[in-house]
Amino acid sequence: MARLSRPLDALKSRYDVIIVGSGYGGGVAASHLARAGKSVAVLERGREVLTGSFPAKFPDLKNDFQVQGKNFRTGSDTALFDVRIGDDMHVLVGRGLGGGSLVNAGVTLRPDSRVFEDEVWPGQIRQDGGLDRGYARAEEWLRPACDPRASEMTKFGVLAEAGRKLNRDLVTPRVAVSFAENVNPAGIAQPACTRCGDCCAGCNVGAKNTVALTYLPDAARHGADMFTEITVRHIAKSQDGSWRVHAAPTGGKGGEIILEAAIVVLAAGTLGSTEILMRSREQGLAVSDRLGQRFSANGDIIAFGYGAKSIVNSVGVGYPPRIEGLEIGASVTGQLEFRDAQNLDHELTIQEGAVPSAVAPSLPVMFLPNGRLLGALQSLVSGVYKGPFASLQTYFAVSHDSASGVFRLDGDKLALAWKDAQNEPCYARLDEALRSVVESAGGDYVKNPLAGTVMGHQPATAHPLGGCAMGREASDGVVNHKSEVFDTSAGRGSNAVHDGLYVIDGSIIPRSLGVNPLFTITALSERALAHIVADRRLTSNVRPLPAKPVPTLTPAAVIAAE
Repeated sequence: MARLSRPLDALKSRYDVIIVGSGYGGGVAASHLARAGKSVAVLERGREVLTGSFPAKFPDLKNDFQVQGKNFRTGSDTALFDVRIGDDMHVLVGRGLGGGSLVNAGVTLRPDSRVFEDEVWPGQIRQDGGLDRGYARAEEWLRPACDPRASEMTKFGVLAEAGRKLNRDLVTPRVAVSFAENVNPAGIAQPACTRCGDCCAGCNVGAKNTVALTYLPDAARHGADMFTEITVRHIAKSQDGSWRVHAAPTGGKGGEIILEAAIVVLAAGTLGSTEILMRSREQGLAVSDRLGQRFSANGDIIAFGYGAKSIVNSVGVGYPPRIEGLEIGASVTGQLEFRDAQNLDHELTIQEGAVPSAVAPSLPVMFLPNGRLLGALQSLVSGVYKGPFASLQTYFAVSHDSASGVFRLDGDKLALAWKDAQNEPCYARLDEALRSVVESAGGDYVKNPLAGTVMGHQPATAHPLGGCAMGREASDGVVNHKSEVFDTSAGRGSNAVHDGLYVIDGSIIPRSLGVNPLFTITALSERALAHIVADRRLTSNVRPLPAKPVPTLTPAAVIAAE
C-alpha cells in the first residue's frame, strides 16, 4: 500500500477542516467530512508506518518507545509507543498515522448497557438512538469477528481450563481482525490473519482492521490531505470567527506553523486533546473548568502467570514467523467474564493475551528482578519458545474505576494526579481474580515484572479515558453530547458552544467502560459526525463524492467499496 501522508511543505495555510490526530475519532471525522466535499487536513504528531515495517526485532522495538517522566524524557518524539511515567499512575498510548489502532489488541466489545445509564452522561446519549446507529456504522468499517479457530490456540485452551475450574465459561471476543482474505470497505485488499500473535506491536501481515487501513484510506480517496510528524501546540479564535491552529514539526526541528480552518476537530486522544485544550485555555480560550477532570484508567491491568505446569504459547512468533508451524492466535482470542447483576462496578473481564515477538528477547531480563533467576537464565540459553517462558501466561484485564484522575499542566507538560490510585477497589478485585486464574494452571501470579525498576508499584493503563468529558452543560462537562466544546465566555449561557470546535476521541468518555474502548470511541465518533453532517446540512452519508483514484486501489475495488 502506498503512503497516505504528504510532506509538510505541501501544507496549505487554510482548510475547511483541520483534524488533529488520526486514531478512531480522527479517522471517522476525516472520512465523513472529506466525503462531504470539505477540504480536510489531518495532522498527526507521529510517523506513518506501512504494513511490513512495524518493529519485528527487539532493537527496533526498543527504539520505538519514548518514555517520559517528571524530570526526564528518553526516546524519539516519533516513537510508536508513548509511555508516561507518573507519580500516581503510568499511561501507555500508541502514536502514528492510525493512532492507537496500530498497536492495540483490536478487541471490539460493547459495554454493559448499565454503563450508559449512569447520570454522568448527557441524557441524549441514551435517548436519541444515535449511539446504536454509531455502533452499527462502526461495525461496518471495523468488521469485528471471532476467530473461527480460536479453540485450537494453546493459550485459549489454558484459559478455558482455568474457567472450568472456576465454574466460568470462556467467551471468544470479537476482534478487528480479518481472518479471511478480503477487500475491505475502503477498497484495500487485506490478507488473512496468520495468528502470529504480534497485534500489539503492529500488524506486519495487514490483516488487522486498523484506522490506517479503513477510515483513513477512504478519507484520502475523497480528497483529505494527511500530514505526519507535526505537533499541534494550541488553538485560538481568529477575528473572523475561524480557528488558528498553532503547530510545529514534531521534535522541534523547524519554526511555528499556523493554519486556519472553519472547523477544528481535536482527536489527539485523552492525553493529546486534553493537553492542547489546556494550553489553549492558557492562551485565552474560554472553556469549562471541568477540563482535565474525570480521567479513568478503565480499570486496566496487564499481568502475568509464571511457572505454569502446561505449555501456554503466549509469546508471538511474528511475520515472517520465527518458528514455522507455531500459531499463537490474535493477541486476544478468549476471555473470562466476571459478571455482577447487582453492582456494575464489581464486574471485570480477563483476557488471555500475547507478548509480541519483538519483546521475546527481553522477557528473561524483565523477570530477573522478581527472583526468577534460574528460569530466566535457562530461557536465555534455550530461547523463550522452549524454556520456562513457553509456559508464560499473559493477561489483559479491564474493570471499573472511579474516574477520579485529574490532569493539570506542570510547566508546559501534561501531568496526572490521582491520589491513592493504586488503592482503587477494582485493583484488589482484579488481583484476586487473576491470582485464581493463574494458580489454576499451577503458576505464580506476577502483577508487574518491572516493579523493581522505574515502573515502581503504580498501576498502569493502556486505555486512558476522560479529561474532556461530556456533560449536560459547562458546569459538568467540557463538551456536549454532540462533542461541541462549551464556550464559557462572559455573558454566554451554560449550554453555549464554540462554533466549529469539537473533541472527538476517548477523552470525551466520562467514566470507565469495563471493556476495551475502541468500539465505543468509534461509535461515539460516528454519532458526533452524524450530528455535524446534519447540523451543517452536509451530504456525507447520502451521496458520497465520486472516488478519487489512489495508486493502491483498483477500479474494481473502488466500485465495490462504494
